[in-house]
Amino acid sequence: MCLTETNKLVFIIAQIYANTKPSVRVPFITTAPGSKQIKMRKLDSTKVQPLKSEQLLHIEDHDFALRPGFGGSPIPVGIDVQVESIDSISEVDMDFTMTLYLRHYWKDERLSFHSNKNKSMTFDGRLIKKIWVPDVFFVHSKRSFIHDTTVENIMLRVYPDGNVLFSLRITVSAMCFMDFSRFPLDTQNCSLQLESYAYNEDDLMLYWKYGNKSLSTDEHISLSQFFIEEFSASSGLAFYSSTGWYNRLFINFALRRHIFFFVLQSYFPAMLMVMLSWVSFWIDRKAVPARVSLGITTVLTMSTIMTGVSASMPQVSYIKAVDVYLWISFLFVFLSVIEYAAVNYLTTIEERKQLKKRGKVSGTYSIDTVQAMAFDGCFHDTDVDMDLTDFSDQCEEHETQACAASVSDVDTTQIKRKRSLKGNVGRIILQNNHVIDTYSRIIFPSVYIVFNFFYWGLYI
Repeated sequence: MCLTETNKLVFIIAQIYANTKPSVRVPFITTAPGSKQIKMRKLDSTKVQPLKSEQLLHIEDHDFALRPGFGGSPIPVGIDVQVESIDSISEVDMDFTMTLYLRHYWKDERLSFHSNKNKSMTFDGRLIKKIWVPDVFFVHSKRSFIHDTTVENIMLRVYPDGNVLFSLRITVSAMCFMDFSRFPLDTQNCSLQLESYAYNEDDLMLYWKYGNKSLSTDEHISLSQFFIEEFSASSGLAFYSSTGWYNRLFINFALRRHIFFFVLQSYFPAMLMVMLSWVSFWIDRKAVPARVSLGITTVLTMSTIMTGVSASMPQVSYIKAVDVYLWISFLFVFLSVIEYAAVNYLTTIEERKQLKKRGKVSGTYSIDTVQAMAFDGCFHDTDVDMDLTDFSDQCEEHETQACAASVSDVDTTQIKRKRSLKGNVGRIILQNNHVIDTYSRIIFPSVYIVFNFFYWGLYI
């Protein structure tokens, strides 16, 4: 046998040996002295053999960039949702955050496979990038993400006839257009909307898999400020001028706000401040510091309550229900201060008229009531001042002994007046109050009670 035929035979044997044991590499074979070395061809380790699951699903045999049934009727994709939790509701940002399980159902005959036991195959997220899946997105969403602890929360289940279940665990924050005209006695209606991004109704038809039962919730869902009144599922169409009509699914839920928190934080303190301002009507009109300080304190407290409520709310251009109550309460407190200003002014005018009638305005030893009030902020008993003036004038006309006796009589009269004040405080206060105070004790509470009846009857 010639050398050339010998080399061919050795080369064929080396190839057979390399194919049977790929892990062993023969570096070279010497055929004869002086002959050339024949190197063995190493297997290409960069080629990745298809996985068994991919071979079973025939993934390499189809173009999954195209939807199932491309060019024919639209592919139906069923949806069902299980709401795990509603994490937060933000009035300032007008949005809500929800965690849910989103499941898709469709049929792709390209993924059908033979199974003797007719059992499905379940995969994780690694196979998702190699097959066609619906491109459902959340309309009006601000933020969303798929949970990835400890691995991505994605499940793909394929049945022998080509039916597919694709499930995701998602947290999404979406807009909720809220109306605060009845806040905090309001009910907010929010919705999470699902739609295909690329495929319009000619290519993909979204529908609720099990009708109204396609939406389920966890029994333990609760919120700090809201009652969840209802969950419902609905569907519709959305039109875009450049791309056409799209199927859209809605997850609707109604939220009714807890009123007890706002009763304790806003309504009840405002009510107490209004009633506290009425105490001014029962204080003697001559006690200027007491009535003024009480009025100013209630006004400032009401301003603080209103500021606190406004700070936690969005800056809307319309009036809210809580604004109506707080502003009306503030008006009652403000009017109580104005009421005392009117009483003080009319009292001063009356005392000036009385002094003019008695001709004592220019007395030598008497002090005008208005001037005395300017010094210490209190009214003075003009009767005592005038009596002292009379006795001082008599001192100039009579003898010293008669004057001293008269002064001692005045001292005795003052002691009796003080004792009578201590014994009949209530009667004297009633007599010394102005007629405006008398009417205010009845009118202010009556009008405020009527206002509360109308307010709570309208908004509840």
